[in-house]
Amino acid sequence: MTLVECEDEILIIDCGLAFPENEMLGIDLIIPNFEYLRKNKEKIRGVVLTHGHEDHIGALPYFLKEFSVPVYGTRLTVGLVENKLKEFNLKRYSMTTVKPGDVITLGSFKVEFIRTNHSIGDAVALAITTPAGVLVHTGDFKVDYTPIHGDMIDLQRFADLGRRRVLALMSDSTNAERKGYTMSERSVGKTFTEMFPHAPGRILVATFASNVDRVQQIIDAAAKYERKVVIVGRSMVNVVNTAIELGYLEVPEGLIIDIGDVRDYADEELVIITTGSQGEPMAALSRMASGEHRNIEIKQGDTVIFSSKPVPGNEKTVSKVINDLMSRGAEVTYEDAHVSGHASQEELKLIYSLVKPKYFIPVHGEFRHLKSHADLITDLGHDGRNSFILHNGNILELDSYSGKITGEIDVEPVLVDGLGVGDVGNIVLRDRKHLSEDGLMVVVMTLKHQTGQLVAGPDIVSRGFVYVRESENLMDGCRNVVIKTFERCKEQRVNDWSSIKNEIRDNLRDHLWREIKRSPMILPIIMEVR
Repeated sequence: MTLVECEDEILIIDCGLAFPENEMLGIDLIIPNFEYLRKNKEKIRGVVLTHGHEDHIGALPYFLKEFSVPVYGTRLTVGLVENKLKEFNLKRYSMTTVKPGDVITLGSFKVEFIRTNHSIGDAVALAITTPAGVLVHTGDFKVDYTPIHGDMIDLQRFADLGRRRVLALMSDSTNAERKGYTMSERSVGKTFTEMFPHAPGRILVATFASNVDRVQQIIDAAAKYERKVVIVGRSMVNVVNTAIELGYLEVPEGLIIDIGDVRDYADEELVIITTGSQGEPMAALSRMASGEHRNIEIKQGDTVIFSSKPVPGNEKTVSKVINDLMSRGAEVTYEDAHVSGHASQEELKLIYSLVKPKYFIPVHGEFRHLKSHADLITDLGHDGRNSFILHNGNILELDSYSGKITGEIDVEPVLVDGLGVGDVGNIVLRDRKHLSEDGLMVVVMTLKHQTGQLVAGPDIVSRGFVYVRESENLMDGCRNVVIKTFERCKEQRVNDWSSIKNEIRDNLRDHLWREIKRSPMILPIIMEVR
């Protein structure tokens, strides 16, 4: 999410989500922190969307629950957003469909939508005219001269803007370390048509649900070799249905069959398009690999094609799924069936050279990608003092005379766990990590109300720490430590239960570390009887 603020007005660019890192145990999603927007609600003029990927539209349902502001996007993007809003049972919202070339006015902002190419159809860049000057935001893009759907990127319009003097360019940096040009999406289609005739049995292709152009090429190859197509995975089914309804997928009549009809066809007559290319534990392909899928069981003769590259951090989970698939007899291919949807260095240079901005702001990607992009542009002669590598939350102030980072706002990410939004923070995550690594020990004691005399316990319950029945000596030692600690507290006239619990916790922790060099979470519980 990017905010453009001018005088008393705010324009929002995209509203996406991120997926949790490995140490974020139990977390489903990460969404932006809306606190700054809550404090400036009356300033918001609208949301403009660049394309329909989850990291650009995924948080909109959470945002629109709180903020009643207009949202603008291209036809496929709006279709995917409305699908998500239905899942969240949101009925009151203002959604407007635009097309490349359209210009809308939101307060003092004029926003023009410019056609680009990406790994999903209907991607656009934005030219935002403000009282301070023109900002160009590329969105995610690449230069594809032979796109699957629609026309190639509108380079002419970028050049026109460059002639008008652009204040700042915000440009996609995801592939800024990659030399040369990004291959056309059509090159993947050739790979499919070469692979499909040599597969002896079923073909399973795993890709991102939102990569509609990739799905189109799989469907084209299946039709060419007279195979029926099965769509598997909730998100894949939703996106494919939406894309077919809106005309972004062309599917011959009767080519797609229901998953329940798979048994009616021979293996060599089937192509299965599935989610799970990133090894997500609950995705369809992972469940097939582990033998837990209700309808599809991997077997000898299956060919599985990974039509994606692992996102950094997902390599281990993807590798595990590949191993599981191979152990069940499948032939797995994970090379040459994917091209990136992001511009490489030569395309990034081209866009910069056409736009010729005063200020340059690399966006999208990790810090190393932003740095690489800024260095690349400096090599083209751009004044390095006018390039700004921003961290989340930075406030960058620009006008035609100067640009500087003037402060930052709180953007501590909001974690979504089930139906809970923002109720899990760093302290809860730290406890989860502690529990997952070291386990839990619960100490239960019952005391007499008037005298404070121990009448029952201490009972010790262990979960994820040691198996109690096989560690009787250790448990007996722990009970002795608790009893001695409690007696010492009585001698010292410590009557505060909180202090007694802390003493038990500290002494028990020291004892366990001496005995077995482990530090479980220790939870003393004191009950009282009259």
